[in-house]
Amino acid sequence: MRIYEKIEETFLGICLYEMKEVKDRMRKNNKHIGIKLWSIFSGMILMALVLYINIYIFSKGVHGLNIDFLLDLPKGFPLGTEGGVFPAIIGSICFTMIACFFASLIAIATALYLNFYCTNRKTYGMIHMVIQSTAGIPSIVLGLFGYTFLVVYLNFGFSLLSGGTVLGIMIFPFIEVRVEKALGEINKELIYASYALGISKAYTFFKIILPMCLSEILSSIALAGGFAMGATAPIMFTGGVVYAPIPKSLFSPAMALPYHLYILIGEGISMENAYKTAFVLLLFLLMLNSFGIWVELVRKGE
Repeated sequence: MRIYEKIEETFLGICLYEMKEVKDRMRKNNKHIGIKLWSIFSGMILMALVLYINIYIFSKGVHGLNIDFLLDLPKGFPLGTEGGVFPAIIGSICFTMIACFFASLIAIATALYLNFYCTNRKTYGMIHMVIQSTAGIPSIVLGLFGYTFLVVYLNFGFSLLSGGTVLGIMIFPFIEVRVEKALGEINKELIYASYALGISKAYTFFKIILPMCLSEILSSIALAGGFAMGATAPIMFTGGVVYAPIPKSLFSPAMALPYHLYILIGEGISMENAYKTAFVLLLFLLMLNSFGIWVELVRKGE
């Protein structure tokens, strides 16, 4: 009888233990289901908001939009009630190109140094602190810095160079973080093998590392370019003006689509042209972002 009692107690203990395990799994699954539902719900709300904003602006801006609006100069009194936004389109493209060129040079060099050259932990942490602090600076403060240092102190004046440089400072952390992550994911054995064969670090970077990370770098620059093209505050004090012809040099002031949009809405000049300007700006942003996403998808597909 004692043997049977022991077997029964053991069996009951196993059953209780299994029931407890099942309950714990059910609790964990319930937690995971809640997180999944919350994530899906949040994603749906975000997608709905983005789609609503884009559809609303496209529906308002598509009326009256034609080739003349894209290729004509701002006209009328007050300026902007008639005509087009061609100088603003060219100015935005120039500001963005300068910003991407300036930011990518510094960001790639910084990421390369942190991944392959920096051996001091304090220096590594200090550089990261500077990058994170730069990312947290308000864009209006960057604009004031650009005005004080570039426009006044360095005597660049209101120009493409001043505005593009400030925009480059703004998007520098975005590019640097992504490029550093891409460089950190490279198989270190390939790099060590290259060094073991006596190949220089410069040759290793340009022939091995850069081709492997090129798609990620291009994607980062394209997405950062969309961020720069939509910024208004940094160029208000450095290079963007209410009206200017097509810039002829880096030291010429220029119009920009976001600043022109700000003037049209802020001064109540023309809501119709404001919606059309917003439509054009969104088209450029969608093209840049789509290119960045496409490059990223091609890289993952390979």
